[in-house]
Amino acid sequence: MKHTFYPYIILLTLVSTFSACRVGRNYQQPEAPLPAAFTGNATTDSSIATISWKQFFQDPLLQQLIDSTISNNLDLKIALQRIEASEAYVKQARAAFLPSVNAQITGSTSFPSKHSLNGLSLENFLKTNHIEDYNLSLGASWEADIWGKIRRQKEAAIAQYLQTYEGARAVQTALVADVANGYINLLMLDAQLRIANRNVALSDTIVQMMNLQKTSGEVTELAVQQAVSQKQSAAKLVPQLEQAIAIQQNAIKLLGAQLPGEVVRIGDINEFTPWEALHTGVPAALLQYRPDVKAAEQRLVAANAQVGVAQANLYPSLSITANGGLNAFKASQWFTLPGSLFATAAGSITQPIFQRRQLKTQVEVATTQREEAVFAFRQSVLTAVHEVSNNLVSIDKLKSQEQIAIDQQQVTHAAVNNAQLLFKSGMANYLEVITAQSNALQAELSLADIHRQQLQAVANLYRSLGGGTQ
Repeated sequence: MKHTFYPYIILLTLVSTFSACRVGRNYQQPEAPLPAAFTGNATTDSSIATISWKQFFQDPLLQQLIDSTISNNLDLKIALQRIEASEAYVKQARAAFLPSVNAQITGSTSFPSKHSLNGLSLENFLKTNHIEDYNLSLGASWEADIWGKIRRQKEAAIAQYLQTYEGARAVQTALVADVANGYINLLMLDAQLRIANRNVALSDTIVQMMNLQKTSGEVTELAVQQAVSQKQSAAKLVPQLEQAIAIQQNAIKLLGAQLPGEVVRIGDINEFTPWEALHTGVPAALLQYRPDVKAAEQRLVAANAQVGVAQANLYPSLSITANGGLNAFKASQWFTLPGSLFATAAGSITQPIFQRRQLKTQVEVATTQREEAVFAFRQSVLTAVHEVSNNLVSIDKLKSQEQIAIDQQQVTHAAVNNAQLLFKSGMANYLEVITAQSNALQAELSLADIHRQQLQAVANLYRSLGGGTQ
């Protein structure tokens, strides 16, 4: 008995000796390029990234639109399917620590040549011309994780799962921002369409005024033609804006995997109230809230684990196998116990010697991919910081632009009224009237566009901080 188990005692001793030897290094987050604070924003611990999108966007129609889009968006559905696939790989990696078990049942009959040694032996000793063999066995094999390879494989699988999970959350943050930006752009186009229609009506009034002046001999046909041209320029904006509105509506519908159609929205862009307390938190919070940054980090974790797997392939692997069951050369004796019972056990250590440099190449490639993942992680952090900073600058500078645009709109409206009065009294020519009207139109369109940029900058700041996943 002592000699029977002696080889397995040696194997177990080797397992316990090498089990403390782990290949690869444990993951440590690399240094990230983060500033101490965002320029132009008060440093606070709170961040709008923690606010749900239903709280941040308070327009009920936009809330319904975002909710419907999240439920139906095909890119998000694809990302969710990838999560399920990654989850299956995690379950497989966890099961790698367990032995593999196989059951087998076979039956065979062999008729050797009568002139062969087997044939003559069967004829002389067993008085038969064939031999039967019936086998029912259960086999198990187990690889000892002496270098931590299986543990690293599990670590990589979990990291890849988390990467796909964060990837799906990144899709959602972008989706929420895209819907909000599209909705805001639609409100701006509506406002510009109303401005264009008002200017067409105003231009028609000026044309009528020029015709009256021409009839009385105060202006020439050229003045009428200039007024008509100005009206046509204003009128041309109407179908252009209507086209843009239809295309923007279709783009929003496409995000929600719906057929082209109308998007229900509020009547005036001025009714859209943005979130006022735009707290950004500390820059380090981007590592916690930005799903794309977290996905890049999980990719790095997986790459780091794969280096350990590749290194473990260079070292010996220990496998233990066991097999047992019922075996008989006659069907009638197949299930006769205990005479038909059999059992075998074996252990092996395999050391790769020459694999045409494949294993070493795997280590080098895995190491390179880990360094690549480090750079990608740092790039994602740097991109996040720049996006937040750019949106903060936009919000700040657009406030100044808005005030200038409001003042310009007031001045141009007054100029139109004055030009019409002066023209009627003969103190201004028709070109001054047309120029004043053109300037007023551009000022109104510009103010609507600046308002749109302000609202979108707020929505983009929310996304750049990692908001929109809740």
